Amino acid sequence: MQESSLAPHPRYEADGIVLRTLTTNAEYDEAVALQDEIWGAGFTDRVPASILRVAQKVGGVTAGAFDAQDRMLGFVFGLTGLRDGRPVHWSDMLAVREDARGKQLGEKLKTYQRDLVHAVGVETMFWTFDPLVARNAHFNLNRLGARIAEYIPNFYGSNTGSILHGALPTDRFVAEWQLTSPDRNTRDAAPPQRERSPAGVARTAVVENGRVRFDWHGRDAYLLENLTPADVRWTCALLARLRPAQWDAALRAAGYAPEEAARLEASFDERIAQGMSLPETVPTPKA
Repeated sequence: MQESSLAPHPRYEADGIVLRTLTTNAEYDEAVALQDEIWGAGFTDRVPASILRVAQKVGGVTAGAFDAQDRMLGFVFGLTGLRDGRPVHWSDMLAVREDARGKQLGEKLKTYQRDLVHAVGVETMFWTFDPLVARNAHFNLNRLGARIAEYIPNFYGSNTGSILHGALPTDRFVAEWQLTSPDRNTRDAAPPQRERSPAGVARTAVVENGRVRFDWHGRDAYLLENLTPADVRWTCALLARLRPAQWDAALRAAGYAPEEAARLEASFDERIAQGMSLPETVPTPKA
């Protein structure tokens, strides 16, 4: 039986990086060591070498990015199965060494994984990401073109042993990526949204000296300091992609009653519309 049930075609990048499936015990062991490096030695959800290897026998993916010296810079791991009678792929883990970041290895590994499973008939890929990490949202939604399919409170539990998770609940968005063509990297069109109009709504943010000043003085107000209009528009554009059902699920999970959740949703709509309409600069009135 061959090492991987998928066609093991390496991809050679212009910068000398090689993307390929793992094939040796040493490489599987290195992927386990990389998990310890990223998530910490106490990480209880570590995927052992045996599962990394066995998964490839039945349509899963365990692939790495290697430099010219054949050093593993990062790896991606996922499982293939059935959902509603259709083959789908769940991308469970993506890790890149700290000294190898800034080379777009995460995107290269993800698209390589996509190409491997798309070649055998998989048209949908799923994975989870932390909704509180903006760079992850940007990567998944803007760079890859995935959409948010579901919000799940405390998906992995509150005691993963990871230095990244600490003791926080592991609330997660489930990303859904439609692999409708082998070269698709971006979203063709955002899902339809409710109309959001700032007309008649008291503005709570204004642009002054190239920075956004918010009319908010409550707890954690310092987090809103020194933001540019582009920062605010980008964040609001991501939030605007959430569908009503996703807002409902998030607020319900947070413990809000339906009436209070509806009120908050309406308020969010107004604030998002305001944020997306912020000008880059405000012209100085003529004397």
